[in-house]
Amino acid sequence: MEEDHIERAPADENMAISPTILPWDKFSNWLHCACVVTFDLELGQAMELIYPGHIKLTEKEKMNICYLSFPDSNSGCMGNTQFHFRIRQCPGRKPIVRSHHQYNRDCPVSLQSENAYYYGFVYFRQTKDRTIRRGYFQKSLVLVSKLPFVALFNQVVSIIAPEYFDNGEPSLEAACHDIDQWPTPIPGDTLNLPMMGSVLQVKIPCRPTVSDKISSVRSASKNGSQSLHTIPAHTILPSLFEVDIYSSFQSILPHIQLLWELVLIGEPIAVMAASPTVTSNTVQALVNLIAPLKYCSDFRPYFTIHDSEFKEYTTKVQAPPPIILGVTNPFFAKTLQHWPHIIRIGEMNGGGVYTRYKSYLAKDKTILKRLLKGVQIKRPVEAQNAILRRHFLELTQSFMIPLERYIASLMPLQRNISPHKGPPRLRPFDPDEFLKTIEHSGPQLTPVAKGDWEGLYRRFFRSPNFEGWYHEKQREANQKLQALHMEALCCANLQDWIVGKEEVEIVDLILRIREKLSFAAAHQIVVGKESLLKLQNHMDGIVSSLPEDLQSVLKT
Repeated sequence: MEEDHIERAPADENMAISPTILPWDKFSNWLHCACVVTFDLELGQAMELIYPGHIKLTEKEKMNICYLSFPDSNSGCMGNTQFHFRIRQCPGRKPIVRSHHQYNRDCPVSLQSENAYYYGFVYFRQTKDRTIRRGYFQKSLVLVSKLPFVALFNQVVSIIAPEYFDNGEPSLEAACHDIDQWPTPIPGDTLNLPMMGSVLQVKIPCRPTVSDKISSVRSASKNGSQSLHTIPAHTILPSLFEVDIYSSFQSILPHIQLLWELVLIGEPIAVMAASPTVTSNTVQALVNLIAPLKYCSDFRPYFTIHDSEFKEYTTKVQAPPPIILGVTNPFFAKTLQHWPHIIRIGEMNGGGVYTRYKSYLAKDKTILKRLLKGVQIKRPVEAQNAILRRHFLELTQSFMIPLERYIASLMPLQRNISPHKGPPRLRPFDPDEFLKTIEHSGPQLTPVAKGDWEGLYRRFFRSPNFEGWYHEKQREANQKLQALHMEALCCANLQDWIVGKEEVEIVDLILRIREKLSFAAAHQIVVGKESLLKLQNHMDGIVSSLPEDLQSVLKT
């Protein structure tokens, strides 16, 4: 079992209160490890190196990483190939990295670190080499992370891998030590990240409910040396996680709104292409289509017949699970022929979407005409991508805003929150009650798209995406209610309330307040410092009014 990165207290508690940072603590904020996978004539794909050396992977994780780190043998990828994959983390492993708790609380839900999965960012090189018995040099460098920073880590691995292939392990070690100097990823911050002599500048997104603070650019400094504020950013990444959805779907643009519906309601989708670069970009683009809504089903940007979940996902005994698979092996054309939705990219006819699904919404021809005109006037791909991304952001928001508005209506009134009772909870979600509200304020009243919105909502309610969204909204609402209840408790005159009460009731009140304070601290429920101080003073006054024997018990 691998070591945990534990924040350790200083030896002398009077010297400092900040935790000691050990080597690789900062590295683990960003990456789990780096792996080198090579081709062995006897074993096939084999793990040559895991760095840092103390990191452990299970045999199953190693096997999956090895098989997913090379393009399929049928793809014939020569030169350098980049792509990414996603695998399950074996159960019973190390808990979520400590810094990711704060990151997950403040980042957009769709960008949260997931404890159950690893992302692998691959740089594969295949070149002819007569000195090797097989006649080819075949090796991959893989960065393994729990963060879905696709754009960032694709950029990072493209910097590290060529250096590693040319200069060997010392260059990989140097790159990992650079990452071990990076600041903690805090939503809202703009960071300068040193990487092998250059600097990457990135902005960590924060969720809309968090104040988008104007923060100074924070940089890493090595061993207390001169700050890197003076080093200009060589590369400014416009996004940590976005892929080019326009280029991914260019050959199937007439079907893109149908694909948005399929992703929204969590339908099984197979993406078939000749290279893992195309499948991984397309699968990631599909997941990004419904942003800012989080895609809550499983998705595999690149999937092979050797994957440990192969039988689970290809069985014909039961309906396919809600998952998006990216595959390159022609064998899948037969294995997945029973799947309801198949996308083929890059074939002689340009690609196609095969489905019997009937869309709930009418096709928006305006966006297609706008993009077609962009092709005719040679509008830059970046602009085409921005137009398409904006269109689907507005479409998703039109779909989600009535749901957000309805959830807000389920909140209890603040005046009904009593300090002398437990905190109220969110009223349950009633689909039929919600659908009545969209008659007067639903997305059909906006110009984004026409069609059977009610039918689409009903399908959405049966999807993992709704379940994940609703669970998060319940959590947010109940946390807000806990905070309001704490504020009410802080403002209440408890001294008056205890008049005439039995000692057992007063002691029970004290214990319940302490329990609430502990709960608020553990769940990071924000309550004003003045309010908490007022509550503490109330409690101290109540305790001091009790007999000395009870006071001593309550003070221990």
